[in-house]
Amino acid sequence: MDYQRLKHSHRTERENYHSNLSLRVHRSLSWLQRAEMQDDLDGKFIFLWIAFNAAYATEISEEYRASEQTSFRSFLEKLSELDSVRLLGELAWSEFPRSIRVLLNNRYVFQAFWDFHNDKLTEEEWQSQFDRAKIAAQTALGKQDTASVIGIALSRIYTLRNQLIHGGATWGSSVNRDQIRDCVALMSKLVPVILTIMMDHPETLWGDACYPVVE
Repeated sequence: MDYQRLKHSHRTERENYHSNLSLRVHRSLSWLQRAEMQDDLDGKFIFLWIAFNAAYATEISEEYRASEQTSFRSFLEKLSELDSVRLLGELAWSEFPRSIRVLLNNRYVFQAFWDFHNDKLTEEEWQSQFDRAKIAAQTALGKQDTASVIGIALSRIYTLRNQLIHGGATWGSSVNRDQIRDCVALMSKLVPVILTIMMDHPETLWGDACYPVVE
């Protein structure tokens, strides 16, 4: 699955979509296309994250807004329930020996590691959280809990997202090449799967898109 095939599907099917779904897919595809055109890994990662964000983000009153990670975890659970052909499952199991396992073992994309370096946690506390998170991932894998496995991986990707978007990393830095490469490997496959499941279920309520088009 890539931009061209997904865009073709969108063009031929969008008349049957709710306007909110069509807008989400249209926006997400535009960023996926830009990511596929990008040779630079840092840029590719940022564009892929925006494509993911465009697909799942919902305009919710700040009074009731959960954390962003909680929001995309709920989104993954919804996708997993709809995924009758197990696209997410195949992705999780095929990628686990590659990018997902590597991300789970990479302390530089684990937020508690940085909390320790910012004197918010002791070394024992962050290490304990790191170990528990890896056990949780292995447990989810054993239960074939696809949403949890990918959700845990996305929590690592979210830490890298924060580092880049908030200026906590240097462009092209040699110190974060491994995590950038592994996150791009997973996101470049995850975003098309997400869009495929969404387009296969136009009857599902996906919620109002953020910043709707206003004439």
